[in-house]
Amino acid sequence: MKSRLIATGERAPGWVAQGFAEYQKRLSHWLPLELVEIEPGLRGKGRDPQRAIDDEGKRVLAAIPKNAHVVALEVTGKPYSSEQLAQRLEHWRGQGRDLAFLIGGPEGHAPDVLAAAHETWSLSPLTLPHMLARLVVAEQVYRAAAMLANHPYHRA
Repeated sequence: MKSRLIATGERAPGWVAQGFAEYQKRLSHWLPLELVEIEPGLRGKGRDPQRAIDDEGKRVLAAIPKNAHVVALEVTGKPYSSEQLAQRLEHWRGQGRDLAFLIGGPEGHAPDVLAAAHETWSLSPLTLPHMLARLVVAEQVYRAAAMLANHPYHRA
């Protein structure tokens, strides 16, 4: 089983890239995590924001692996404690399918992307910068995998 984080946005700043790489390395033997960056839609004066969202959505959908279980990160999604996320990860593993976690652009996901998602997950009711959300997803997936492996990383 593999996982893919499909994130709309430009190249991450060094501190995000470094943190993500650390959790990616730690996850490599439990649940390989690949980062796929999606070019944001064009925004600005005189541009239609819905077109930008739709353009991003098409690129996100194209990046989802075939037959993957799709989890869209969404503020209105299901909030999980770390223990609950570990239970979800165990469930996802039981399906025997790859995973795709999706982080949308500044206005969120295109309607077609949300329609393609099997479920939504909320990291927090707070609005997080998308780059920080990448890092939080990687850390929480690592924490869940560590819990399932009885690794001492999670101390709650």
